[in-house]
Amino acid sequence: MSMTSIKIQQLTTENFLPYGDVITCQGNHFFHINNQRTERYHALAEVESDAKVGLSIFKNIQAITIPFEIAMLERHSLGSQAFVPMQAQRFLIVVAPSLDSEKPDLNQIQAFISDGSQGVNYRSGTWHHPLLTLEAPSDFVVIDRIGTGPNCDVYSFPENILIES
Repeated sequence: MSMTSIKIQQLTTENFLPYGDVITCQGNHFFHINNQRTERYHALAEVESDAKVGLSIFKNIQAITIPFEIAMLERHSLGSQAFVPMQAQRFLIVVAPSLDSEKPDLNQIQAFISDGSQGVNYRSGTWHHPLLTLEAPSDFVVIDRIGTGPNCDVYSFPENILIES
């Protein structure tokens, strides 16, 4: 039996919409502030949370190479989670819609690649793979729920899935 394979797509606001927001200046409107010295790209994503929201830095110390096998997805049901690259590094985004209340639809997995100027904001409850960077070390600003109680469901696949370009 052959392994399921997912092709990587370019990340765009339109093709990522079912899973959340693409955080980018490209193609978005702005207005000037600070005596016309700054362009403000306002409200590119909305934070969802039932608790406090925090900004953290994730330092990814291990890069991947493509093709890459994945064996699980996770979701955060109580809040959104945003990843913004700090060093213009490219990273891989793997997502899937829910099949039911307990697991992702493995037949609908999609993979996207950020060009390094784009971040993503996963909507609350979106199945996604943990951070996958193509360069290491890589620093990301992460904006997510900082609350008590469980907020991470993990679904392990019956067999690995290959992500390829």
